[in-house]
Amino acid sequence: MTQPRSNLIDPSTTPYYHCVSRCVRRAFLCGRDERSGQCFEHRRQWIEDRLLELSGIFALDVCSYAVMSNHYHVVLFVNQQQADGWDLLEVVSRWHRLCKGSALSQRFYRGESLDSAELTRLSEVAKTWKARLTDISWFMRYLNEFIAREANREDQCSGRFWEGRFKSQALLDEKALAACMAYVDLNPIRAKMAETPETSDHTSIKQRILSAKQAQQPTTLLPFVGNPKNPCLQAYRFG
Repeated sequence: MTQPRSNLIDPSTTPYYHCVSRCVRRAFLCGRDERSGQCFEHRRQWIEDRLLELSGIFALDVCSYAVMSNHYHVVLFVNQQQADGWDLLEVVSRWHRLCKGSALSQRFYRGESLDSAELTRLSEVAKTWKARLTDISWFMRYLNEFIAREANREDQCSGRFWEGRFKSQALLDEKALAACMAYVDLNPIRAKMAETPETSDHTSIKQRILSAKQAQQPTTLLPFVGNPKNPCLQAYRFG
């Protein structure tokens, strides 16, 4: 039986979640269709770009991801501490990167003065926006809807691109998080889409490896911290 999303995602229990979305009928709508011969590999880049763009808007950090031919995986960290540090202008500016907002928020963003009653109304609305900017369901909505619209426009058709709702799994401890990230990172290798992590296109592990060769960390992913002999993820700090 399908459960309410609120029963599956509860940041007070754990801020780390593994999410999966699959194309409708598990068709290869982001890969090469063996029956028709059509190639949609470029859509994997769409998903990767949109995923990382949204992580810069939401208070959600990407721990790992892998974009496959008919589905994708992403491990997300709900960064409530980051959201708690946002002021009204930060919330409004981030929300405007997703939507037009309201006439009131547009005036505020342009630097026009608002009276106390207008500021109160805007602050109440901004509380809702802030909650959405820490919500995995809203994140996945803006990711999947964008990709579906672009694909339908390209195919000159309408209809569903993704199967039902995305699936989510709570990662309750360090062991579960580490195992899940390894599972996600190695997906292309298990599917024989790549031979090594370095050649696994549209994955977080490839980003991390390329950055490590430059003695850096990817700015779009939740970083590793610690000394080189004892690396650990910031995401491992559950306690």
